[in-house]
Amino acid sequence: MSETYDVIGIGNAVVDVLSAADDNFLDIMGIEKGIMQLVEQTRAETLYAAMDARRQAAGGSVANTLAGLGMLGLRTGFIGRVRDDALGRFYAAEMEKEGTSFLNPPVPQGELPTSRSMIFITPDGERSMNTYLGISSEVGGGDVDDTAVSRSRILFLEGYLYDKDKGKEAFERAASACHEGGGKAGIALSDPFCVDRHRRDFRRLVTTLDYVIGNAAEWKSLYQCDDLDEALAAAARDCRLVVCTHSGEPVILIEDETRVEVPVTPATPVDATGAGDQFAAGFLYGYATGQPLAVAGKMGCVAAAEVIGHIGPRPEANVQHLFRQAGLI
Repeated sequence: MSETYDVIGIGNAVVDVLSAADDNFLDIMGIEKGIMQLVEQTRAETLYAAMDARRQAAGGSVANTLAGLGMLGLRTGFIGRVRDDALGRFYAAEMEKEGTSFLNPPVPQGELPTSRSMIFITPDGERSMNTYLGISSEVGGGDVDDTAVSRSRILFLEGYLYDKDKGKEAFERAASACHEGGGKAGIALSDPFCVDRHRRDFRRLVTTLDYVIGNAAEWKSLYQCDDLDEALAAAARDCRLVVCTHSGEPVILIEDETRVEVPVTPATPVDATGAGDQFAAGFLYGYATGQPLAVAGKMGCVAAAEVIGHIGPRPEANVQHLFRQAGLI
C-alpha cells in the first residue's frame, strides 16, 4: 500500500549555495547587490566556481514550507525535479534527512543540471542571489505520482512553476488526483509578475482549488485592481478560501461569507527570506489540523515571525512550542 501524507507539495527544487563575499568581489564579478536575478547555465557555472568556502542547503519556496510542516510533525512529500548529479543527489538526500519524502528519483544524465541559487552574503548582511533554474522548472505531468497525491490530505502548489505549460499540466493532474482521493488542493501565487504573465490561466485555476495564498500585490495583479478590498471581494467570488498577507498589515482570510483579520506584531527582520514560505507552513498546519480560520492565520504569523528573526528560510526554534506560548494549541 502506498504511503499516506498530510501534505504533498510541488515546487522548484533549488540548491542554495551560500558564500561570504565583499563589495569588491561583487563589483569584479558584475553581481548586482541585494537582489535576485536569473542567470544562464554558463554564468551559473562561473559564479559557482568563484565561490569561497561554499555551504549548501536544500531550498525552494514549497520545499521550505514542507520543511516547516515536517518540523511541526506532519508527514510530507515533495514532487520536484533534480538531475542525477552531485547537487541533485545532495538535494534529494537533504529533503529525506529533514523528514520530507522526495517522490521523484534524480533524473539520469542528459538533461539540464540541478537548479541552484548562488547567494553571496556581504558583511552588512545583504544577500545577492543569482539563480539558475535548470531542471527544476521542467516539472511536468509525468512527474506526478497519482497514487501518492490521491492519498494526501492536502496538496500545495508553487505558483512559480506556472510559467511553463509543463507546470500547468502537472498542477491540473495533481489537483485532480488529490480531489479524487478526497483531499484539498491549493496554491501560493508566488509572484505578481508571474500572475501578470498568466492571469487568464491563474483565474481559471483558482476556481478549481480549495485555498489560495497570496500577498496584496499578487491579489491585485490577479484581479487587475488597485484597491485591495475590491480585489479580495472578486477573489472571494472565485475562491473557496482566500488568504492574503500584506507586509506588516493584518492577514486577511475569507471563506464563504466569513472574513477574518489577524493582526501582525511589527518586527524588524534579521532576514526576511522564507517569511512567506513559513507563513504558509503555519497556516497549512492549522488548516490540516482543523483549526478555525483565525487560529490558522495566527499560526502562520507566528511561524513567519520566527523565521525572520534569524538568517535562513527554515525554522530554528520549536514552532509548536511557540504555538503553545501563544495559546494556539
